[in-house]
Amino acid sequence: MGFYARHIGPRFVSCLCSMEVIASEREKVVPQASGVVLEIGIGPGLNLPLYDPARVTHVIGVDPMAGFLGLGQERHRRSPVPLEIIQAPAERLPLEDSSIDTAVITYTLCSVDDPARALREVRRVLRPNGRVLFLEHGLSSDAGVAAWQHRLNPIWRRLAVGCNLTRPVQKLLAEAGFTIRSIEHYYLDGAPRPVGFLCQGVAEAA
Repeated sequence: MGFYARHIGPRFVSCLCSMEVIASEREKVVPQASGVVLEIGIGPGLNLPLYDPARVTHVIGVDPMAGFLGLGQERHRRSPVPLEIIQAPAERLPLEDSSIDTAVITYTLCSVDDPARALREVRRVLRPNGRVLFLEHGLSSDAGVAAWQHRLNPIWRRLAVGCNLTRPVQKLLAEAGFTIRSIEHYYLDGAPRPVGFLCQGVAEAA
């Protein structure tokens, strides 16, 4: 891994994900979490202030990248809920089966190496009827926008440290065996459409 991927890229991505318009989208999702929570791709901890201490007993934050975790040390320390950080890939979660009540996945499926395998792991660790709260950007349903996403993806992926514009979020969740309970597709206000197609909702483990 080069200097950019270790030091510059994580800061660039963290700044993008800290924008006010994105923070307001997180506020619609994260406070719904309850019980023992698994957050995939916790990185700099941007979701931590949004957890409701009255609903959440414990958050397990997983991220494979030391560069992203290092940016969140102060947020991790000030977490309003009990927090455990594990440096590990989402594709190989070091957690017991059926041990999680809620999984929170925000702006993360775009960058995991194998999203299908990561979602199967999330399903494995969720309790029966456990929920996935998701807020992701991904492949647009508009053919014209999708074409631009495919054109731009090789450049964007290098710039944004492995982030992809072309992940079909709803399809990935369904193929991993989740039941979609609610879902909304829309473009993020003010963002270029190829990078701003969002998919937000709730899925449930069978």
